[in-house]
Amino acid sequence: MKIIKRILIILFAIIFVAELLMLFTGNLYVNKVLAMTIFSGKMGPDIDELDLFTEREISISQPQPWLVSSTYNKQKISDDLLGKMATYKTVAFLVLKNDSLLHEQYWEGYNEHSLVNSFSMAKSINSILIGCALKEGLIKSIDEPVANYLDEFKEGEKAKITIKNLLTMSSGIDFKEEYVSPLAWPAEAYYGPDVNALTLKAKVKTEPGKIWHYKGGDSQLLGMILKKATGKNVADYATEKLWKPIGAEDKAFWSLDEKGMEKVSCCFYTNARDYARIAKLYLNDGNWNGQQIVDTTYVKESVSFANLVDREGKQNDKYGYQWWLMKYKEHNIFYMRGIRGQYVFAIPDLKMIVVRLGHKRAAKAGDELPADIFVYLDAAMQMN
Repeated sequence: MKIIKRILIILFAIIFVAELLMLFTGNLYVNKVLAMTIFSGKMGPDIDELDLFTEREISISQPQPWLVSSTYNKQKISDDLLGKMATYKTVAFLVLKNDSLLHEQYWEGYNEHSLVNSFSMAKSINSILIGCALKEGLIKSIDEPVANYLDEFKEGEKAKITIKNLLTMSSGIDFKEEYVSPLAWPAEAYYGPDVNALTLKAKVKTEPGKIWHYKGGDSQLLGMILKKATGKNVADYATEKLWKPIGAEDKAFWSLDEKGMEKVSCCFYTNARDYARIAKLYLNDGNWNGQQIVDTTYVKESVSFANLVDREGKQNDKYGYQWWLMKYKEHNIFYMRGIRGQYVFAIPDLKMIVVRLGHKRAAKAGDELPADIFVYLDAAMQMN
């Protein structure tokens, strides 16, 4: 009993000291990280966490259901590819051809109305909203300095940063984009109380506009600019300028921090069918059934390689304005991407859209593409 008592005292002392350290360093949110991950039997955030945070609704107006192909669900996915989809815990797989549903499949009780966390696919949505604000003249140019909208950028190296630098992930700000440490920017942005304050703390490390380096802080700054330029919450602006015009069938939601700010680098929730609408909008150069929602020039720039190099000096061949880019089997593809293997692919020459939602993606090393990408593209292309 004495040994057990000593162990308990030591554990209590360790916990007490740890809590004091978190208190004095402003990292009390780590308790939330632990409670929502390890102590809940998870190793990180998951796709079904909408109810764990405050959210803001993105409402609908007049739904425009997808057309259904005459060959809907008549083409089967091979057992090999289905097995790989199961390995990555896929919950939704959707293929559209010529703006019609060609294939639709769900697992684990999910269906066409199930809301799934976008994770970083939200960055592409935020980029579209910047395009909407440009079209309205609320943002004059992407070459404007960020300081025109955020006072914290009026002095020092931050004064050199433009909106375009944020869109292309080349701000030079050191946001510590690490996914293992609970003390890095992504963890605190997701679980912490004030994502804007966190984002404004980071310092410039490299010259703006030169080096592409993926980081969510650049996206959050775009959300802050959007809110300042429009005078509206990001989700409300999304309702007005995007979700209603593209005829979404279901409400979407955007998770908020404790201050009521959208976590714009992640945390947009909708279903597979409505995610596909975003790809259709850009496949049609920003036009939705005759209504120009985003200017064509901005759309084309968004899905073109930004003229930058990465940290190793290699020319950027994968990123535009918050959109990922790739080439596969001679097809140019632009796509949205989230950390748990959320994808929306647009394949212009095939007039095809592919949506995959799930719990897991393949491991990757460095800048290589996650291998599961090719599973979903192969499955779709076999139906072409």
